[in-house]
Amino acid sequence: MDADRVREINREGWNRLVAKGDVWTIPVSSEVIRRAREGDWSVVLTPTKAVPPDWFGDLLDKDVLCLASGGGQQGPVLAAAGARVTVFDASPAQLGQDRLVAARDGLQMELIEGFMHDLSVFDDQRFDLIFHPVSNIFAPEILPVWRECFRVLRPGGVLLAGFMNPTMFIFDYAKMEAGVFEVAHPLPCSDADLPQEEIDLMLAQEHTLAFSHSLEDQIGGQLSAGLHLTHMFEDNHPASPLSAYFPLAIATRAVKPRT
Repeated sequence: MDADRVREINREGWNRLVAKGDVWTIPVSSEVIRRAREGDWSVVLTPTKAVPPDWFGDLLDKDVLCLASGGGQQGPVLAAAGARVTVFDASPAQLGQDRLVAARDGLQMELIEGFMHDLSVFDDQRFDLIFHPVSNIFAPEILPVWRECFRVLRPGGVLLAGFMNPTMFIFDYAKMEAGVFEVAHPLPCSDADLPQEEIDLMLAQEHTLAFSHSLEDQIGGQLSAGLHLTHMFEDNHPASPLSAYFPLAIATRAVKPRT
């Protein structure tokens, strides 16, 4: 399956997840926005752990790109905290959730539809910070994502990224639901490479196709793009039985050198 077809499937998949009320599509409340305006806020790159405040620095009047980060969650909070926020997402329904919060709570945000590997709509050195939560799991290729992030960041700009531990993909998920942890897939692996009947079943249940990506591409890809890694942490996913054995998510903070 070619990459363009995968992207369209995942765009429509996230539109369906919004209609279904998936946890990552539910907008924050007006109370969360009120507290953020008062300086009391937090957001997540990974399933549960709040990003340390010092990863952001001072957000006031900073240009922030929420990359593949629609859903009415992170973008509105960062806007309420004082940033000039642009939300860029492939799903029009996810962007609609940000639009809902902005209209409800009087927030100014720019909302743009597009795929994370192509930020050509933005000029070079457009942003001070990029917030990229776990979402490149749905991208067929991620090295272009890191290269584009580097291009649109200003010197000294920061990339905050979340992604899944590829080890989670080695298991047979159908058997894992029954408590059997059987290694079945070599890494890196792709849902798009499964037999068509399995793809059809997955799309009926999960609505999207996922890609494991290697740590070489996730972390090494940021470094090869020219970014300097400064911090990282691991997190878990309470809904997965694998969380009892190893961390399922990783967050990184990287900086574009000033020279």
